[in-house]
Amino acid sequence: MTEATLYDRLGEREGIRAVVDDFYDRLAADDDLGPFFETADMELLRKTQTDFLCEAAGGPETYDATPVREAHLDVPFTPEDIQRAVTLLYESLDAFDVPDEDADTVVQAVAAYEEELLATPEDD
Repeated sequence: MTEATLYDRLGEREGIRAVVDDFYDRLAADDDLGPFFETADMELLRKTQTDFLCEAAGGPETYDATPVREAHLDVPFTPEDIQRAVTLLYESLDAFDVPDEDADTVVQAVAAYEEELLATPEDD
């Protein structure tokens, strides 16, 4: 018997989508981060984040949306905003009883893009 992948342990696409939905609900409701999402296409964000995490977790889905840097170039995130989002992501993962080691792996997959998330047009 083969060991379950992170994708399997997270509940495959359905489980990952549930965590993503919870995460985006938390982001939208957050006093500091919510304003970033007021005019966003939340369904598109939820789909692309689900695809991203499915791929990062070893699932068959692929993330083929706009590159992270390009998609966030005009979003004035600060390092503090990223840290707050990470906290909310951990809360979402905890709400679904994702073990700490798996939660850390998910957060590390997202955190690997911090530089792209913080990029500004002036960086070009």
